[in-house]
Amino acid sequence: MARGDQIYAIREIMGIPYEHHGIDCGDSTVIHYSKSGEAAIARTSRDSFARGGRVYTKSQPTAFIADIVIDRAESRLGERQYDLFFNNCEHFANWCKTGDSDCEQLDNFGLRLDQIRQPQVSDLANRAAQNESPAKTMRLFQEALSNIAIATQTLLPQYNQATEDAFTWHRVAQKALAKDREDLARAALHRQVTAQKEAKKIKDYLTQLSDLQLSLEQNQTLVASRMT
Repeated sequence: MARGDQIYAIREIMGIPYEHHGIDCGDSTVIHYSKSGEAAIARTSRDSFARGGRVYTKSQPTAFIADIVIDRAESRLGERQYDLFFNNCEHFANWCKTGDSDCEQLDNFGLRLDQIRQPQVSDLANRAAQNESPAKTMRLFQEALSNIAIATQTLLPQYNQATEDAFTWHRVAQKALAKDREDLARAALHRQVTAQKEAKKIKDYLTQLSDLQLSLEQNQTLVASRMT
């Protein structure tokens, strides 16, 4: 491993493994989305990042030089805009390393929309972490995690399509006005607004799921302490 490398460690949320990504600063520290308390981009020790596990290097075919990678990572220190679907630890590390804010892990999960009830599931999980037996809490958390099991196959493509539709209908309206076709422009603007509302609805839903995932992860420490 070297300064400016994109690295990751394997972590778990209630027994479900995932990759936690960060940027190696070359001085035994890592810049990453730390989730101790409120999720924020922070520079922590490599040991804190690894949590006792092995640290791996993420290879990228095309990447910035180390100085630029570090500069990009440092430019976002203190940021508190974690979002599981749009701005998670892997989004951040990929952005620092390559300029592309993407997340391969999202492609590896499915989403069962019919079984998710927000904020009821979140409220149930949070109350369980405080009041229920550790064993029951674990079962409830596992169920909640299986129900939110991250996906691009469903919601993210729908969000991207709605956003694209809104942009397309905006251009149609502009062209219609340029040709003095106010009737067509009004119809196009109506469709643009409909697409914008759909995109907002989907993004709000994804944000709720992101908040739930983060809540479950943060409550994991509390539950684990009650089981020892």
